Amino acid sequence: MAEIRPVRGWRYSPALSPTIDSYVSPLFDVVSSKQRAALYNNPLNSIHVSVPQGEDAAGAALRRLTEWQKADVLLQDALPGLYVYYQYFRLPGSAREYCRKGFMCHIRAYAWEENVVLRHENTLPVSVNDRAELLARTQMQSSATHGLYRDEAFELEYYMDEAVQDPLYQTEDYQGVRDVLAVIQDRTVIRKFQALLAEKQVILADGHHRYEASLAYRQARQAADSKATGYEPWNYHLMYLTNAAADDLRILPTHRLLLELPGQLTDEAFLQRLGEFFLVLAQDDAYALPEVIAGKTWAFGLYLGGQAYKLRLRPEVHAQLTWETTAQVKALDLTVLHYFVLERVLGIVGPEAQRNWPGVAYVRSFSECLAQVDRSAARAAFITNEVTMDEVERVCHSGAVMPPKSTFFYPKTIVGFLFTSIRDAEADNSFLQCV
Repeated sequence: MAEIRPVRGWRYSPALSPTIDSYVSPLFDVVSSKQRAALYNNPLNSIHVSVPQGEDAAGAALRRLTEWQKADVLLQDALPGLYVYYQYFRLPGSAREYCRKGFMCHIRAYAWEENVVLRHENTLPVSVNDRAELLARTQMQSSATHGLYRDEAFELEYYMDEAVQDPLYQTEDYQGVRDVLAVIQDRTVIRKFQALLAEKQVILADGHHRYEASLAYRQARQAADSKATGYEPWNYHLMYLTNAAADDLRILPTHRLLLELPGQLTDEAFLQRLGEFFLVLAQDDAYALPEVIAGKTWAFGLYLGGQAYKLRLRPEVHAQLTWETTAQVKALDLTVLHYFVLERVLGIVGPEAQRNWPGVAYVRSFSECLAQVDRSAARAAFITNEVTMDEVERVCHSGAVMPPKSTFFYPKTIVGFLFTSIRDAEADNSFLQCV
């Protein structure tokens, strides 16, 4: 189903490779203001292209790319290839070293209704427009989205393992993750990757706004060119593809902070309303909440007024969940939380109103959630379990989307290892010879 292509990547000059750490940056949607300030101080850092500044930010990115190409800061590889990208990491409290294995390539920018690339969350139009303008002006992609295919036989890992023995780059990033980039330029091997993906659907794990920006740009170019063949470079999108069957694919929970309780609701009244839908049990140790709810369906930790509670939905109550969505979405813990807490208890009615409500914040750090409540920066914290890969796949194949901020695939990819062009000139090089 999915058509992928090798690319002639643009990469930092070999002269800069020994200091590649200085040029990589986090994805635009996870970089903090403090990180940004430090990264912008380096005139060659990739953040100037992925998160450009100024009133004409897209224009600034284009000027920067043009300067880098003219000065040989960025050089294009002579041959097209698939760029193998491994991320070695550990999780807190575990001695195990994980390795997420994948590769970067161009994939056709399929419309959602084609049912080849599947989404699991909605997007915000303003964010899509910003990324689409950047793509239209620069015609260069610097931030690969993250896609998942399922291959229980692990047919491609042998070739990727072989490639990373001769890395192009190695670095330790801002997450403490060791990132390794390599390339496969053997035409026969590339065709094996293409043949396997041609039978697969791809679930978009991360980067929905960037992917929709590629869709928007492709549609605009198609509308402007009646002779377009569908194989021009701008029909394709840069994606990092990993195997959903791998045990090294980790999804971390994103907790919910209630910054306010509408209607001057007191803590006591809030607990009373929650008791209409949940079994509410006080807990002695707030820091034990993740363990208390681990593996339990429709269970949450609550930290309110310095007191910890375990909440679990009363089973007979679930039938009251009336949102028009699929059974797969209704079964999710986070759907239960958003419906029974945000809608039924707090009166924030409907997914759209909840997405736009400023009274909820999404926080990945469990300890930060408790600290925010203790500092009175938030009224309450809801601690959640992580979403499983099985749940992600079932929701995507049902044609529905999850509540906002349901998944946090870890680790995040970094920017700066690879840039790819979708300019018309790319159609005239050896790119197509590997198809």
